[in-house]
Amino acid sequence: MQWFELTIDAPEGALALVTEQLEEQGITDLVIEDEADFLTFLEANRAAWDYVDEELQEAMRGLSRVTFYLETTLEGEAKLDALRKALPWHISARRIQEEDWANNWKKYYRPIPIGERLLVVPEWESVDPGNRIPLRLDPGLIFGTGAHPTTKLCLLAVERLAKPGQTVLDLGCGSGILSIAALLLGTAHVTACDIDPKAPDVVQANAALNGITEETLTSLCGDILVPGLLRDRLGAVQYDLILANIVADVIIGLSAFTAPWLASGGRFVCSGIIDGRENEVEQALLSHGFTILERHKDGDWHSFVAGVDE
Repeated sequence: MQWFELTIDAPEGALALVTEQLEEQGITDLVIEDEADFLTFLEANRAAWDYVDEELQEAMRGLSRVTFYLETTLEGEAKLDALRKALPWHISARRIQEEDWANNWKKYYRPIPIGERLLVVPEWESVDPGNRIPLRLDPGLIFGTGAHPTTKLCLLAVERLAKPGQTVLDLGCGSGILSIAALLLGTAHVTACDIDPKAPDVVQANAALNGITEETLTSLCGDILVPGLLRDRLGAVQYDLILANIVADVIIGLSAFTAPWLASGGRFVCSGIIDGRENEVEQALLSHGFTILERHKDGDWHSFVAGVDE
């Protein structure tokens, strides 16, 4: 099926009026892109990010746009003609195929070899992994595809450190990619946790793609930085590996209480640390009883592997 993709670039301050007039014409399914909302979102969630992609910032600069879709039928064409007569805004139109609309994003994802043993494979791809262990993933669900340097740094550490029989805690698990990698590499059980309420279902969906069940992968939702039942539950046992691919401020917060959670000889792997924040994270880890055992860097991103003194 073909669709009209229709856009209105609203003048400054007129976005609400554009959406209101569209809704009066019966157009209620709208995609709204607005720089002011984007900046407000960034400011409200400042604790959760250290870096915003420059291309994304540039793409949002000055943007105030409404996008909506109509079928390319006679009825759709009549509706578009009526909208152009009724609204004082210029409506740009282009035809798109429904299959392109739904699947074009998939062309950006290809199998990614990680280290010497892993191959991250988009779930729709059929590939021969050779001697590598395939880690199947739906990369459209939530952060954590294996392509970002922070995830690669963590996966490389998991490949080096994961051993049969270990227990693992994955904090800020996102898609569950690190948890799944640890289990595919032989660990016994992973507890995965994320503040995003979608994460538990996403983690289990991706785990199922790899034949992993809830018996070996427990997925939870909550804010571990807030004292309470979740933190108490997670801290009731010790782990051989603790993984945190988050941001510097959250890792600094985790450093204050996670050292006792490491089993003897355990390792804390932290990544997601943008260039310029690595010294703060290192000092926080050292001040709370950790010893820095490894330092790694990929582009502008840093990771640490830490342990505790025996």
